[in-house]
Amino acid sequence: MSHDVRVRQISDGDWDGIAALEADVYTGAGLSEGRAVLESRAVPSPGTCFLLECGRRPAGYVLALPYPMFRCPDPAREEERAFRSRNLHLHDLVIAEAFRGRGLARRLLRHLQAAARTKTYERISLVAVAGSEPFWSAHGYRPHPDVGLPGGYGAHAVYMSAEVAAA
Repeated sequence: MSHDVRVRQISDGDWDGIAALEADVYTGAGLSEGRAVLESRAVPSPGTCFLLECGRRPAGYVLALPYPMFRCPDPAREEERAFRSRNLHLHDLVIAEAFRGRGLARRLLRHLQAAARTKTYERISLVAVAGSEPFWSAHGYRPHPDVGLPGGYGAHAVYMSAEVAAA
């Protein structure tokens, strides 16, 4: 299967598939943002937003954008400005249910880390939602429970961050 897997930058024709993946994962938890909001996350930094394909099917994606440390996008609003920051905020990483358990999230994370290194980011932050904190902790992210979050992330959301890993 590994020869059929490809990570590439997102193109304009990918957004229907990305929005469908996002809705499949988050609608049941009340966390779906919708296509326009997702697209707005890629505008500030298209070089840190990637689609994962298995064969010719979209199997996952990651959206990351520069954002000040200890702040995060409001999931109910489109991005209206780009920040200059040494922190890269991993806003969303999704793997389609049919492709989970194959190490593809780890592959996307490695790809994002490599992009962050080349663009000289120092840290990557994220908001762990829907019980995903153990996954992120296992990948080196540490919680910052004192950081206030917009309500759209859900009741048990946790702001987390990690240093950009060395090559």
